Amino acid sequence: MEGELDAMVGGMAAPLARTHEEAHLYMELHPCPACGEPEFDAASAVRETDAGWLVRYAGVCVQCGRARAFEFRQPDEMRPPAEGAWASGAEPSELLDAGEWLFVADTYASAPAGADSGASIVDLRSAAAALDEVLKFLPDGAAALPDEAFWSARGRAVRAAEPGRFSRVRLLAARATYARLLASAHDQGVPVVARTT
Repeated sequence: MEGELDAMVGGMAAPLARTHEEAHLYMELHPCPACGEPEFDAASAVRETDAGWLVRYAGVCVQCGRARAFEFRQPDEMRPPAEGAWASGAEPSELLDAGEWLFVADTYASAPAGADSGASIVDLRSAAAALDEVLKFLPDGAAALPDEAFWSARGRAVRAAEPGRFSRVRLLAARATYARLLASAHDQGVPVVARTT
């Protein structure tokens, strides 16, 4: 299929997607450059290369018909994340930078609570997991995230809008707030349904 490859981060044509969930989130955050529609009719294929396993998602935009494709490296061993998490392990993302993960956390945390209280708890848990991803960029003992944790236009814009939010103190305080809210929901017996990305 012809069409440019959408997945380009720091000049790398095939960045690492640690999980399927992370790959799908990345694609959702990078809509069609022609019309802005995030959805596209994609089929996936996996192939082995000298660099390891690659997964390619290719299809057409459901709005304008533009050909789209994303290609990601996969880890040698694809481990499903813990329930509610975006990825396993302590290594930070290569797909989304710290600012983008905070954007994801804010988006899920601000989702309107609908009639299904379980869905709103899933949003809160997804927000907390995204904040965990931000914290993976924080070096031991550092007071704030380093410049290298921000490489995307969106991530840098989020940081520029409120740089204080990326301090260790504020990030840990925000994570503690999510933990309290989730514990309160658990104590109230709110059902939690699976997240769909």
